[in-house]
Amino acid sequence: MDTGALYPVASLTYLGLAFMFWRAYWGGEGTHRHGFNYRLAILAPLALHTWLLYIDVFSAPTLRFGFGQALSVTLWLAVAIYWIENFFVRLDGLQFFVLTLAGVCVVLPGLFIGFTTQAHGDSFVFRLHLVLAMGAYSLFTIASLQALLMSILEKRLHTGALTGAFATLPPLLSLERVLFRIIGIAFILLTATLATGFVFSEQVFFRAMRFDHKTIFAITSWVIFAGLLIGRLIYGWRGRTAIRWILAGFVALLLAYVGSRFVLEVILRRGGG
Repeated sequence: MDTGALYPVASLTYLGLAFMFWRAYWGGEGTHRHGFNYRLAILAPLALHTWLLYIDVFSAPTLRFGFGQALSVTLWLAVAIYWIENFFVRLDGLQFFVLTLAGVCVVLPGLFIGFTTQAHGDSFVFRLHLVLAMGAYSLFTIASLQALLMSILEKRLHTGALTGAFATLPPLLSLERVLFRIIGIAFILLTATLATGFVFSEQVFFRAMRFDHKTIFAITSWVIFAGLLIGRLIYGWRGRTAIRWILAGFVALLLAYVGSRFVLEVILRRGGG
C-alpha cells in the first residue's frame, strides 16, 4: 500500500492539535475551558500514526528499520503514554511539546527509508528484540524529556515565576512518580532487550554477544539506570541528582542506536545492521 500521502496528513493533524494546545495552555487564551475534547481529538492522528508504522515497518515483507523509524516509534509511544497518563495526572500542559515532536517525527520513515534486514528479518527473536528495544528507547526518551521539564519547573518554583502552562502542571511529586514509573517499565524492557540480544547473537553468530559500540553503550546505559533505581530505593535520590543520572543513561542509549543510525544513513549515506 502506498502510504506516502498519509505522512503529511498525520503530521499536519499532530501540528494542528499542538497549536491548539499551545493556544489553550501557553498562549494565554484559556481555550481549554471552552469544552473542546482534546483527549478524544488526539486519537485521530495517533490511530493514523499506528497504521503507518504497522504498514511500513512491521507488516512489510522485509523488515526495514533506521533512525527515522526509531524516532517515529518513540514519539508514537510518547503520545500514547501521555494520553493514558492524563487519565490519572493532568498533563495537558505537556501535550504541546509531545504533539509538535510527533508531527515532525511521523514523516521521517517516508523521508529516510532505513535499511532492510533481509537475512534475519523473519526471525521471531530478532523482531521481539527490535520491539523491546524500541519500547525501551521510547520510554527512556519520554523520561528524559520529562526530567528536563521538571528541572525547569523546579527552577521556576524557586524563583516564584510559575505562570501560564506551568501553573497547570501537577505538583513535582506527582510528576516524579510518573517519571519513575516510566523508568521502571523502561528498565525492564531494556533488560529484556539485552537478554533477547544475547539469544539472537547465540543463534546467528554462535556466541553470546557481539561487543560492538551498540552493545557497549547499551550495557553502559543499563548500568546507569540500574544505579539510578538502586540509589532511588536505598538513598531516596530525586531532583537534580536523579535528573543527572537519567540524562547520562539516555545519552548512552542514544549513542547505542539512534545516533549511530543517523550518522550511517544521513551523513555517510550507508545502510547496514
